[in-house]
Amino acid sequence: MGKLFGTDGIRGEANLYPMDGETAYSVGQAVTRLLKKKGHKVQIVIGKDTRISGDMLEDSLVAGISSMGGDSCPVGVLPTPGIAFITVDLHASAGIVISASHNPYQDNGIKIFSGDGFKLSDEQEELIENFILKGNLPQIASPANEMGHATRIDDLFNRYISFLKESFPHDLTMEGIKIVIDTANGATYKTAPALFTSLGADVAIIHNSPDGKNINDNCGSQFTQDLQEHVRQSGASIGLAFDGDGDRLIAVDEKGSEITGDQIMLICAKALKKQGRLKNNLLVTSVMSNLGLSVACKKQGINRHESKVGDRYVLEDMQRLGAVIGGEESGHIILLDHHTTSDGVITSLQLIAAMIREQKTLSQLAAMMDVYPQRLINVEVRNKPEISSVPPLMEAIKDVETQLGDQGRVLVRYSGTQNLCRVMVEGPTDDMTEKYCTRIANEVEIALGLSQE
Repeated sequence: MGKLFGTDGIRGEANLYPMDGETAYSVGQAVTRLLKKKGHKVQIVIGKDTRISGDMLEDSLVAGISSMGGDSCPVGVLPTPGIAFITVDLHASAGIVISASHNPYQDNGIKIFSGDGFKLSDEQEELIENFILKGNLPQIASPANEMGHATRIDDLFNRYISFLKESFPHDLTMEGIKIVIDTANGATYKTAPALFTSLGADVAIIHNSPDGKNINDNCGSQFTQDLQEHVRQSGASIGLAFDGDGDRLIAVDEKGSEITGDQIMLICAKALKKQGRLKNNLLVTSVMSNLGLSVACKKQGINRHESKVGDRYVLEDMQRLGAVIGGEESGHIILLDHHTTSDGVITSLQLIAAMIREQKTLSQLAAMMDVYPQRLINVEVRNKPEISSVPPLMEAIKDVETQLGDQGRVLVRYSGTQNLCRVMVEGPTDDMTEKYCTRIANEVEIALGLSQE
């Protein structure tokens, strides 16, 4: 058995290690063991997205928690940020989400929130991992008279809807605003339509008929083509694309053009600045953010800090530096005035509020930032050695960086959740960006690709 936790919990192909029932059972045991304190009962909230494998993993987690003397509260399908909220709202010890976010249905994952609604630290994840990998959990399981219970609570959906509504300014209304929503056949398929309809918007919904296998299937935040077309045809003011577990948002403007996570962050940060609420005048993003965001932040007089890739690392820097907004270009956006974690629906509410307050279209607001040409190529790899230890690859990267100078940049990194090497190049033109990115990706394929086995 190897390392379990990646950049966003545990993830893998369903019904295979580490996303099999046996490992999920051990995770339930280990989390309960970590949280156990003398005289205190452990209660753990469990939620999931719409993947067919969710039921199996949920049952295994419940069994593991019960076997270690903990109580579980399975709440069914609810967005990841909804589980973070419910965990705090119920004063639970922890919350566990069964989801692989934007990945295809074959994959699944396990994310864990502490009782305060924040994701676990690296140190806590390492403790859980050690409990599991040492293999002694069965020996410390609870006796029969101390086993835990599983209790389902039915009104949690409405609690989460009420929480979301509180984040939308009470002095504004969505009456008359036409919105198209793509729920990715995922965890927001009930939440998003109910919320926006209750706020008075004219709502059209696409990709909200989950069957266990169509989550993220050419829809949602990763694939916005359908949403763009629906916005154009319907004359909507905005299109909202969520990912499978509802913590990401990518938007589409009234012209049918995609608005990136970077542009959304800038719009929201400027709105906060104008209201005097942009704490420390700071926006925290990952190193993956577009070069255009740096230029736009300077123009708007907003300071920007770059973090490691992963919304948990963005959050750590936000807390350390005292920022209230941060996120990733992928659409993970954290608004600490409203929630402890990235919530695609809350982000969309703040984006629409900015449009209403400024009385501008989304395309007008997004024009604050010029998006530099960017090309991202994902290469499947057989292993993940240090990039610096692969001389031909390093030579290609350095040569491209020299050619680009200060007109672009190169970022080569491994995915924390999949066997992929991500090659990203930004440059002054589409052709140049494509050429340089392809060159580096070819070097990755030659050195590390599956075809070289």
